[in-house]
Amino acid sequence: MVKVDDMVKVNDKDQESKFSSLVGARTLVTGGAGAIGNNLVRQLVRLGADVVVLDDFSSSIRENLADVEDLISLLEGDLADPSLLNTAFVGGVDYVFHLAALFANQNSVEHPEDDLHTNGLGTLRLLESAAKQGVRRFVFASSSCVYGNRGEVLDETLPLSPDTPYAITKVLGEQYVQFFAHHHGLSTAILRYFNSYGPGEFPGCYRNVIPNFFALASAGKPLPIMGSGEETRDFTFVEDIVEGTILSAVTERAHGEIFNLGTGVETQVGDLAEMINNIVGNGAGVERVPRRNWDLVSRRCAQVEKARSHFCYQPTVELDSGLKRYWSWYEEVCEERAAVLR
Repeated sequence: MVKVDDMVKVNDKDQESKFSSLVGARTLVTGGAGAIGNNLVRQLVRLGADVVVLDDFSSSIRENLADVEDLISLLEGDLADPSLLNTAFVGGVDYVFHLAALFANQNSVEHPEDDLHTNGLGTLRLLESAAKQGVRRFVFASSSCVYGNRGEVLDETLPLSPDTPYAITKVLGEQYVQFFAHHHGLSTAILRYFNSYGPGEFPGCYRNVIPNFFALASAGKPLPIMGSGEETRDFTFVEDIVEGTILSAVTERAHGEIFNLGTGVETQVGDLAEMINNIVGNGAGVERVPRRNWDLVSRRCAQVEKARSHFCYQPTVELDSGLKRYWSWYEEVCEERAAVLR
């Protein structure tokens, strides 16, 4: 398991001074046991925040918080439950990091009403609670999938084209956040995450390509390539996602804005498979499988200049290094969990 002391150190002293506002601040993280959320929680704890986690563990694993559970307050239940939200906000909340969601595209295609309940109603009720409290900053974790299949480098000004229920409710969440910013004066920031990966993400039928590729490679099985293998994604190490997320909360210029958090580097899925097979030592290669009927995106790459200019976002972990770090964590923690894919 990732330890608190292992968390990334901030890039420089100027950023460390920015993060000083978190010391003693009561901070609510929804989805705090998730793949990104548990890493965010550890970093907030390391920076001195008083952290409350709200999670229903439908898309996450409680074990992710085992080493910090004594250092945080943990609430289990439905994000849309008003009584649970009342409990979460008792005593006041300074910052909200809203990462909870029914994850992700395939899950939403199969369970669109559950997706709407959590990602729509849950987000709305959380915003209502945050507005009543007048929190310092409400950070909403959106997704690059809101852009749909555009075939170009993606900047925040492009029209959105959601093509799954998950993408639709992420757009809905963004619009609710913007409404509360304009109508209620809530201080907000919206972040569009690009293909985050790293320690804390277990493989599974609704999980992302990197943990699932590692699970199959470790079992000596070929890695399934949907499409040509030339499709690209912007794979972003969770450490960089977490730092950008926290910077968006503590930087004044981020107020009311939307930001991409990616690397600006695109990698072909076929090349990703080859890298993972090489790291694991899997000689089974790849196999071609049919595309999922909703997954038509041929290219996805973030323009990150806005985040860089507004709060000095600087992704530093290259893909080869990040994959090796994930594999080290996987071998230590995750091997038994991979059985679901075998």
